[in-house]
Amino acid sequence: MTSATVTGPIVGSKPSGLRIGRVLLYVALSLGALVMITPFVWMVLTAFKNDLEIAKFTWLPGELRWRNFVEAMQTGPFLRYFRNSLIIAVGETAFTLAVCTTAGYALAKLPIRGSKALLNYFILLLLVPFQIILVPLFLIVKSIPLFGGNNILGQGGIGWLNSWWGLIIPLGAAPLFTFLARQFYVSLPNELAQAARVDGLGEFGIFWRIMTPLIKPALITICVFQIEAAWNGFLWPLMITTSDSMRPLQLGLAIFSQNPAEIQWPYLMAGTALATLPMIVLFVFAQKRFVEGMANVGIKG
Repeated sequence: MTSATVTGPIVGSKPSGLRIGRVLLYVALSLGALVMITPFVWMVLTAFKNDLEIAKFTWLPGELRWRNFVEAMQTGPFLRYFRNSLIIAVGETAFTLAVCTTAGYALAKLPIRGSKALLNYFILLLLVPFQIILVPLFLIVKSIPLFGGNNILGQGGIGWLNSWWGLIIPLGAAPLFTFLARQFYVSLPNELAQAARVDGLGEFGIFWRIMTPLIKPALITICVFQIEAAWNGFLWPLMITTSDSMRPLQLGLAIFSQNPAEIQWPYLMAGTALATLPMIVLFVFAQKRFVEGMANVGIKG
């Protein structure tokens, strides 16, 4: 009795082409991760070096100079810079959540005439680089009426320049976050709002008590993006601040490179590492919700 020859593919086996493709994918991702993490590793290692080791460009420091971090913090008022960056990040994020979630809910759930045109307008705003609106935004902030010595016509003073208002309000809301919130509100069933209206709940109560608690991934995503942008802000604070007491951390780091010929690389890298640490901690704790929020944005509506 002869045994039958099996000519079909073995159950559970994977084609060799698929395995090779996955290996190539892992190799490409590993190389990309290496390219991205190399500058960060160099920054941390440089923060522990002395000037001689930097001049010779060695990767590993001869000894870990922890005092570089202490001396870097003593070079300038870095506690004040940290405080200013924290105030800006918290203020911008709170303002962003208040404005973008209400605007996103209105675009998604309220019967507004021309809501599609408004949505297209927000999408078009995503294509406008921030550098294009810098000068108009600066002029608007300088001409805020009845602030900074300005009269009712916005003339005669400095408006919101060199103030917390100017640092927080102009960058406290972005079309991207309004669009993101709108996409999440659209994904929620309208029956929830209709049932709440039948029970006598007002529109703001529906927004605040029913709908918004259901989009926590979107809220965390907006918070992570906005805190990161506010914490690392450099160009806008550079334009509107004139006093050292209002400058955030990223401007404070510039004191180590005022003279390009004598840049204090160990102190600069130590300060930069300390400035990066809060963002790393934020992403580690918010990673799960952040990834969930980005994955569920969708294109519905």
